[in-house]
Amino acid sequence: MSNLILLKLGGSLITDKSKPFTVRKNVLRRICKEIHEARNEKKFSLIVGHGGGSFPHTSAQKYQTQKGYINKDSKKGFAIVQNDAAKLNRIVVQELINAGENAVSVQPSSACITKKGKIIDFYLISIKRMLKDDYIPVPYGDVGLDVVNGCCIISTEEIFNYLAKNLNAKKIILAGKVDGVYDSNRNIIKKITPGNFNEVKKYIGLSDGTDVTGGMILKVNKMLQLAKKGVNSIIINGLKKDAIKNALLGKDVKGTVIANE
Repeated sequence: MSNLILLKLGGSLITDKSKPFTVRKNVLRRICKEIHEARNEKKFSLIVGHGGGSFPHTSAQKYQTQKGYINKDSKKGFAIVQNDAAKLNRIVVQELINAGENAVSVQPSSACITKKGKIIDFYLISIKRMLKDDYIPVPYGDVGLDVVNGCCIISTEEIFNYLAKNLNAKKIILAGKVDGVYDSNRNIIKKITPGNFNEVKKYIGLSDGTDVTGGMILKVNKMLQLAKKGVNSIIINGLKKDAIKNALLGKDVKGTVIANE
């Protein structure tokens, strides 16, 4: 999979987090169109993941699903959060199909097992076949069955971390609604590396709100782990027209690159 790109559509990008179960339809439709246009211009394999946004986060907060089986309602919460996350995934898959792509849902809650929130097993045979046949697999932030805590939240970054290492991804694009990671003067930090992470991490909270998956700080941490293995990432603003398309095509895009050096 030497030409494999992983693209994450942030939950805050494709949904309105202030309104439960609300999709930014025009934004999602445009993004799917850009993905199709990029794939028409250049040959590459693609996995599109997405966050949960205003779909599962409300129920996940209510039942504290990220903490595991903590009370008698935890299993009920697991089922509700799983269903809420899947609802958004069906919408994203449908929009990709409408744009002209053969997109197929991948349900992490059925394909993964975790240990303290980290994926320890992921059924990849079907994903590999999808990529071989030029489908776009579409996993998403979901719940997971956890061997220690009973259940957990599996972030899209955790999924990408596992997929990138096991499918030899070329690069990761994280599309949100900000231009990247800001410093204290609201200037974009162009690159984050293991060498400057301790200096810039105090600014990371300025870039995005925290949610049940850990917010921007967790995203950067996950991507730094991959950078050490040779997989570079970039955080870009998906609200800007053609930013995602240009990033997929390897063109210069305003954002924060996460690399090993």
